[in-house]
Amino acid sequence: MSTRPETLEFLFDQLGDLPGLRARRMFGEYCVYVDDKPVAFVCDDLLYVKPTDAGQGIMNPPVWGSFYEKIKPHLLVTPDRWDERDWLRSLVMATAEALPRPKPKAPRKTTKPPAAKKRQA
Repeated sequence: MSTRPETLEFLFDQLGDLPGLRARRMFGEYCVYVDDKPVAFVCDDLLYVKPTDAGQGIMNPPVWGSFYEKIKPHLLVTPDRWDERDWLRSLVMATAEALPRPKPKAPRKTTKPPAAKKRQA
């Protein structure tokens, strides 16, 4: 089962105008970014927030879940908590603030193709 577009739309409506809020399709599901930091994943219509001390403090007691077998557990926010808009926004913002800025990507090395030799007639 994959995430329905309505799910992502509802979550974004709840999160409102967080700085740089966007989603990117990944592995058939979605990664949620705030201020260019990947803070959460929406998989199978569930929200998984990256684990941070700040997030765990807001989600007390924390609920854990994994969206893939081999990934470390994330904070699982089930749909019954999505209506708590202020709480959800504070959880996502606290997580974003606790995460480090992404490392700048190294510029791609461009190689020039070898010059074509002129053919002599």
